[in-house]
Amino acid sequence: QVQLVESGGGLVQPGGSLRLSCAASGNIFSINAMGWYRQAPGKQREWVADITPGGSPNYADEAKGRFTVSRDNAKNTVYLQMNSLKPEDTAVYYCNADVRTAAFRWGLYWGQGTQVTVSS
Repeated sequence: QVQLVESGGGLVQPGGSLRLSCAASGNIFSINAMGWYRQAPGKQREWVADITPGGSPNYADEAKGRFTVSRDNAKNTVYLQMNSLKPEDTAVYYCNADVRTAAFRWGLYWGQGTQVTVSS
């Protein structure tokens, strides 16, 4: 069993910043890519960013220049620093991780989501 737990969401004014965290725990042997998605009301879940085990990031166009994804492999944790937030960034943010368990099986695991609301 693998669990991902997000934290750091909340209410922020336009132009503000938030830092999301996502910690993976459980029966983990290793973790490949870790990433962030978001889902706004009435919309499909969309990819935001991801990062390789070596620390190479990838970003959706909407995130480039404003968001920074990073990870701490020793803590099995991925972060999303979000700056210059806009009302259209309002969504539930989900992390995921491509995990190899101690039984040497790969699986894609998701967190429960954390709400980010950008509003004045």
